[in-house]
Amino acid sequence: MAYQALYRKYRPQLFADVLGQEHITTTLKNQVESGRVSHAYVFSGSRGTGKTTTAKILARAVNCAHPVNGEPCGECEYCLAAADSADIIELDAASNNGVDDVRAIIDKARFTPLKLKKKVYIIDEAHMLSRPAFNALLKTLEEPPRHAVFILATTEPHRLPATVLSRCQRFDFHRISVPAIVGRLKVVLQGIGRAAEEDALLEIARAAEGAMRDALSLMDVCLSFTDGVVTAELARDVLGTTGRDLMFEFTDALINYDAASVLEHIDAVMRRGSDPRVFSRDVAAHLRNVLLGQAVGDELAKIAELTPEDAARFVEQGKRAGSEQLMR
Repeated sequence: MAYQALYRKYRPQLFADVLGQEHITTTLKNQVESGRVSHAYVFSGSRGTGKTTTAKILARAVNCAHPVNGEPCGECEYCLAAADSADIIELDAASNNGVDDVRAIIDKARFTPLKLKKKVYIIDEAHMLSRPAFNALLKTLEEPPRHAVFILATTEPHRLPATVLSRCQRFDFHRISVPAIVGRLKVVLQGIGRAAEEDALLEIARAAEGAMRDALSLMDVCLSFTDGVVTAELARDVLGTTGRDLMFEFTDALINYDAASVLEHIDAVMRRGSDPRVFSRDVAAHLRNVLLGQAVGDELAKIAELTPEDAARFVEQGKRAGSEQLMR
């Protein structure tokens, strides 16, 4: 049996499984339960936060014969048919962004569904549609067929025309917190019978920058490197990051104007084969946390999503540096 990537294998099948977007999933469940589903939605947010996944769950929920608290039951004929139904259409606007592509959708949208109750059109990367394509879609969004639902997913909602946005219900997906990502990674690892050190999970979660899909992809790579426990050192090698202790030492050298130590640390990082761009990003992120520590003190752990121990180290380091020096 072909190997399936973790982010595909563990893609949520219910609203309750979507991580960190309760403000959206609760609203959608209530709409499904009350029968007040809109004809058009805009799902916006950074990559890997659950936009397309939520759109697919909503597509099954609006067609479910017996939804349970707004969730698709997964057992009725509609839920079973939705898996490969021609009534749920996914369009990648990055490669199908012309007016002819949209007109083809509009022409088909007029016909009633083949098997399901509603036709659902999921347009990914919707901001890539051309201006004429948006104009062609506009009339359908204004006077949609009763059996059609349109879901536009985008990472750049500001590029969607105001006339389109005003005809859709907009939901903004948040970046997922580090603790939430770590918690989901633990569940996934338990499900496949593997293990990882807490520090390794933290390294992966921080590198994912709020994207659960990225975190699972990075974990996939780390698991490929070893049959045993994923260690923090292995995770840093895979990610090309330098490790928190080394960053504190490097920043101390900067604060103390110790040029020799700074150059020795840079040399060590380069000899390890780390990407200079990743190292520069890590330095900037570390200095930002030190500056935040100077400004907010004990609140740093909550704002920067750090452990209390790491937050205390940042605050302590900030007491030995001037803000102008750190900014420079």
